[in-house]
Amino acid sequence: MKIGLAPVNIGIADPEMIIGLAQLAEGLGYESVWTNEHVMVPVDYDSKYPYNRSGDMGAPPEVPFIDPLIALTAMATHTKKLRLCTGVNILSQTNPLTLAKQAASLDNISKGRLILGLGIGWLREEFVAMGVPYEKRGARFDDYVQAMRKVWSGDVVEHQSEFLNWTNFKSYPLPVQKPLPVIIGGGKGKILERIAKYGDGWFLPPGPPEEFIGMLDDLKKTCDDIGRDYNEIEITMMWPGQGGKEALAALEAMGVHRAVVPMTALGFPPVEGMEKLAKEVISAL
Repeated sequence: MKIGLAPVNIGIADPEMIIGLAQLAEGLGYESVWTNEHVMVPVDYDSKYPYNRSGDMGAPPEVPFIDPLIALTAMATHTKKLRLCTGVNILSQTNPLTLAKQAASLDNISKGRLILGLGIGWLREEFVAMGVPYEKRGARFDDYVQAMRKVWSGDVVEHQSEFLNWTNFKSYPLPVQKPLPVIIGGGKGKILERIAKYGDGWFLPPGPPEEFIGMLDDLKKTCDDIGRDYNEIEITMMWPGQGGKEALAALEAMGVHRAVVPMTALGFPPVEGMEKLAKEVISAL
């Protein structure tokens, strides 16, 4: 079982704290650090966050959201083994060519340590501010993932679709990892089909583990239906850090490969909580 931390780019504006957090995590044996993304936080919004009862994202507009790729780049230059993960970036509202370039560059700077977590987005107000249609965001996501993989292939890129008109170009450097792992986050809509077709992994939404056993079984069936090997898909899940090795063993029995601990579960500052979890759990894995 791999153990990660999330999010490492929210509520922290001091670069020394960001770098120090990454170095501490690596030194304690954490496998990965994960970011969240919102380019902006509306003062008021009608959109409903789909993964809690309140429908509120839980972050006031004044909370610093350091750009995920910038935060991870800072961490990359001061660590050697720590996996650097977006959990998740909102692909449907961004320029996929720019993101493909940034991801390949970060994978190079980190010598192959990026995991690119992507989602379709839920905050309509953010799409409006970005000047991108909220409608068809799922179809746009699917198209963008396929197009970005062409950019990372090193071949001449040709991709014409409803959303993109790419022709006769290359973009270097290429990612160190082949393929660059794309983990898809979410639990609604066509998520299972999307993961089976386009994902190297699934970042499950927050919730009790027992709620997702059936969904994992459904994902296996979806993979079988399209001829995809389910064993190729890495399962990542949030874990509140409670229950110790027994809780992790239960997740592993479900088929979970990575447990990501929310920083809020470790206290603030999180140093003591990180050290305690490393001593009691990570050291015994």
